[in-house]
Amino acid sequence: MQLGQNSPIKRTVARMRPALVGIGIFSAVINLLGLTGSIYMLQIYDRVLASRSVETLVAISLLALGLFALQGFIEIMRAQVLSRLGAWLERALLEPVHALLLRLPLIGRSPVEVMQPLRDMEALRSFMGSQAPVALLDLPWMPLYLLLIFALHPWLGGLVLAGMVVLTGLAILSEFRLKEPIRLANMANARRQQVAESTRMNVEVLRAMGFQNRAAARFFEVSRQAQEAGQHAADASATIGGISRMIRVMLQSATLGLGAFLVLRNEMSAGAIIACSILSGRALAPVEQVVAHWKLLVAARQAKRRLDELVRLLGDAPARIDLPEATQSFSVEGVAVAAPGGRIPLMRNATFRLKAGDGLAVIGPSGSGKSVLVRAIAGAWPPLAGHVRIDGASLDQWPLERVGALIGYLPQDVELFEGTIAENIARLDPKADDIAIVAAARAANVHDMILRMPDGYATMLGEGGHNLSVGQRQRIGLARALYGDPFIVILDEPNAHLDQDGDRALLAAVGSIRARGGIVIIVSHRRDILEGINYAAFVKDGELKAFGPRDEVFKALLAAQQQGGVPSPPPRKTGSVAPFPGPLSSGGVVSAMMPQRRGAAGPNAQPAESEGGGA
Repeated sequence: MQLGQNSPIKRTVARMRPALVGIGIFSAVINLLGLTGSIYMLQIYDRVLASRSVETLVAISLLALGLFALQGFIEIMRAQVLSRLGAWLERALLEPVHALLLRLPLIGRSPVEVMQPLRDMEALRSFMGSQAPVALLDLPWMPLYLLLIFALHPWLGGLVLAGMVVLTGLAILSEFRLKEPIRLANMANARRQQVAESTRMNVEVLRAMGFQNRAAARFFEVSRQAQEAGQHAADASATIGGISRMIRVMLQSATLGLGAFLVLRNEMSAGAIIACSILSGRALAPVEQVVAHWKLLVAARQAKRRLDELVRLLGDAPARIDLPEATQSFSVEGVAVAAPGGRIPLMRNATFRLKAGDGLAVIGPSGSGKSVLVRAIAGAWPPLAGHVRIDGASLDQWPLERVGALIGYLPQDVELFEGTIAENIARLDPKADDIAIVAAARAANVHDMILRMPDGYATMLGEGGHNLSVGQRQRIGLARALYGDPFIVILDEPNAHLDQDGDRALLAAVGSIRARGGIVIIVSHRRDILEGINYAAFVKDGELKAFGPRDEVFKALLAAQQQGGVPSPPPRKTGSVAPFPGPLSSGGVVSAMMPQRRGAAGPNAQPAESEGGGA
């Protein structure tokens, strides 16, 4: 598959070429120095033994010793350069591979497929640090050794040439025998890693509900499949490698026997026997090494092909210009959203517009598509159709480094990063402002809780923040969403795990966002948060059924409920923070959604009609 000129994989390979040329020069010198042993033995048998000269023996021995030392030094240098080239290759691929890790989930790839680019990068580095590239670089020097053997005697040259043909055939056989087993083994190992990770993440559920044995059986089964696939690939590799080594040993012995026969016939000297044996070993070694490392070669080639295909599939990110600071509006235009990789819309025809200072409550029955909608407007899920715009520019037009200043997002399931609490609130920004971190924590009413932690803001969180309670994770996630005063703050069930103090702090944070000219969008089933909101959107069956000023939307829904003859629930106490008692639909309970008026919910409650906003 051909890639465009902008492919990072192609650019990386192109940048490696000068280093590969240098390694090729090292290989040329090493292979020329590889003739030292043959020439030395030829001189010993044909000159030293014939002349019985100790001086000649010492001279050629010292010369051979120096050449052997030089050969060893250059081989060490070549190995070190290859190892460093593998490390450089990994560093060069880190950016495109990380981009794939971020983008593959958005097109519906499974966790196994998402992590495959990382494994492919490691496979390429392992290949570069092995002896496989050395064998490939030594292959072009096989004809030189073969010509020297032919020069000693044509029969010996023909014998070695026949051995080369057999070993080459084994290399071709390796391609057909190992390609599919290696692919299946890689898939099976990836599947086992996925099952193991799933078990680790759900260990509490497994223990509490008593089905850890069934989970173990599942893990054992995928492990068995991985072992069988790996064993099949290993058996094929070992069989072909063993045959190639056997043939090489037999050929070297055959050259000695044939050489002795030719000496007896006075067709060559005795020294030529040893020289031919050494030359045949050097000639056959590259092919044998290629066969021995064919598994690595196939894995590296498959890894490069997969990376090439993924990069081409996702394409290059478009160039973005630095747009002015967002201060005016947020709009959703005919947005349709599906799950990543899916084509069936879970949300259709969503259209509304908010201006600076507005607050929107997204309401509706469970499973109606509220979270799907906010994931799309937060940029977490790409829309199938339509646009989400900030100050007229769609989300994909804003530079990536500006997104953090534009959007604060709190999902339903809060996952924190391994690191300190301060790092999590600051979105891993190494240059974060401590004052801004504390301000965000105070806005989320989590500052005092953090100070009671063992190391305060420097307290280390485990992977995913699992050493915190669900409520603590949500409050730190809320602080992260508020950090840096983003223009758009999107909160999906932000008060699901908050107490009354937390609810009051959240209401104050909503008021603060609107007061500074930001826009806040909240999904909630609890009524108190609606007091700080001037717009409402009603979602049902994957469609935006109603949007407008808060009280008008609620009046319309209440009227629809009354027309349907559905009885209203008993009245709740003033200031109640209980969740709505039934489905939020035109045919379900609606009166419980109605926000309390001034005097019932405090002085902050204002009629929606008195607040501005654009539809």
